[in-house]
Amino acid sequence: MSEPKEHAHHIVSPKVYVVIFFALLVGTATTVWASYVDLGIWNPIIALAIACTKATLVVLFFMHVKYSTKLTKLTIFAGLFLFLALIGMTLSDYISRAWGSW
Repeated sequence: MSEPKEHAHHIVSPKVYVVIFFALLVGTATTVWASYVDLGIWNPIIALAIACTKATLVVLFFMHVKYSTKLTKLTIFAGLFLFLALIGMTLSDYISRAWGSW
């Protein structure tokens, strides 16, 4: 008896892992390069963008979320949404602390 489609295992070729590995190496080299270049206020923004891109590659391919069920993707999205909501509330509290003191 064959497994239902939703529980079928996806086989990822080693070529995909090699490509993602080199993409992560390029991202790391770009981060190091950006740390030596004075871009003013853009340095942390570029570093975070590169870090988020690398984290997305790791989650999608090495954690096999790209080939997972919709429930797994919903769980990842819910965790990310909750994280961003908590960061947003923390930043709104931090920004509003000095209000009224001037």
